[in-house]
Amino acid sequence: MQNHTVAEVMTWEVVQARPDTPAKELARLLDVHRISGLPVVDGDDKVMGVVSRTDLPALPGGRAAGRPAAPGGRPRPVPRRPAGTGARAACATTAGEVMTTPAVTVHPEHRVADAARIMQRRHVDRLPVVDEEDRLIGITTRRDLLRVFLRPDEQIRAEVVGEVLGRALEVPPDAVRVSVRDGLVTLRGTLAHEDDIPAAIGLTWRVDGVVGVVSRLVPRAGDGGAPHDESLRRRRRWG
Repeated sequence: MQNHTVAEVMTWEVVQARPDTPAKELARLLDVHRISGLPVVDGDDKVMGVVSRTDLPALPGGRAAGRPAAPGGRPRPVPRRPAGTGARAACATTAGEVMTTPAVTVHPEHRVADAARIMQRRHVDRLPVVDEEDRLIGITTRRDLLRVFLRPDEQIRAEVVGEVLGRALEVPPDAVRVSVRDGLVTLRGTLAHEDDIPAAIGLTWRVDGVVGVVSRLVPRAGDGGAPHDESLRRRRRWG
């Protein structure tokens, strides 16, 4: 169970903009550097927001921005924008007017696994990396994280079954059924003691490639307790 950090995969040299950067210049930066978004920083290099290609208005002689489809052809969820931003997009002329704010950021010591979960939960494709004073020091993208984080579901399942349930908790092979879909692990079955349930959930969270845990675990009859429901937004003390 490896613990890669954001510092290991982030890009240190960041293409960035100021709040007064014109929309036309933003479009040029995105095209020249072949990127889909960039952070907007103030005079102290603190991140104020993020501009993506789809935030930009249609420019004279240019194309209207479109939101790319997610894998499988499904539209990507639209990140929450400040009130009124959509109505101003067509006439906005600077980064400060079109950026999504506040920006979702991470620190370099954050685990890659945690950063990937933040991306999934917040429906973003990039995370500015900031220091202790929230100053921009780098950026990490979904592609950066996937280089070390993406694992086949069957490989994740094998580690949960063998390392977490088998070796760490010594759970009999037929006691818990493990299924994995797109990194989301579901645990169904019976454990000997109620205290084993949070342990199983927490250790499963630590497996590389896991983006969420759903527990349908119950203690063996006579031990008391009820099933534990876990969602992507909830972390237990073991996580």
